Amino acid sequence: MLRTNLSTRPFYNERGVQLVLGLVALGVLVLTAITLYEMVELSRQNTELSTRIDRDRSEAARLTREATEIRRGINQEELQLVVDAAREANSIIDQRTFSWTQFFNVLEANMPPDVMLTAVQPKVGGGGTQVSMVVLGRRGEDVQEFIEKLEASGAFEGLLTSQTENLDGGLTRAVVDGSYVPAAAEQGSMDEPKRMANGDSR
Repeated sequence: MLRTNLSTRPFYNERGVQLVLGLVALGVLVLTAITLYEMVELSRQNTELSTRIDRDRSEAARLTREATEIRRGINQEELQLVVDAAREANSIIDQRTFSWTQFFNVLEANMPPDVMLTAVQPKVGGGGTQVSMVVLGRRGEDVQEFIEKLEASGAFEGLLTSQTENLDGGLTRAVVDGSYVPAAAEQGSMDEPKRMANGDSR
């Protein structure tokens, strides 16, 4: 029996090749679809951001124009009057909270026998209470003793003698400036009854 291969071309597994090609094509289609989706999404986000930026810029420009118009409409003289009135009102409020009784109690408790207070002017402000006092003493040492006692009490800080004058009769007149600390003075007045109860006569 004569056996002869009559085919003119070799045998191929066409079904397998087609399956592989189909999978490759499907993969390409999926990647293409994903890429297109990402491009569309990024384009949408970019459009939204651009719209938001334009809207914010328009709003900022509108607010700037309104602020400019408001500033133009403000009368600077009237504004200064309002500021001055507010400052004066705050000063009055601060002065109302100043306790003269407590202040003079501290002075009396620390004043030497040969020193006399003739004038006092407190000035209450945002930085604290500044005090200017005019005192008379028999000697300059008496005035210095008064200053040292006030600072030792803790109710006064940075006391300095700005002016000193020798008067007729041998008296010394001095202007003493410094800071008054109401909180420390209040604490001292609270401690005074305790010292007296304990027999301390300082």
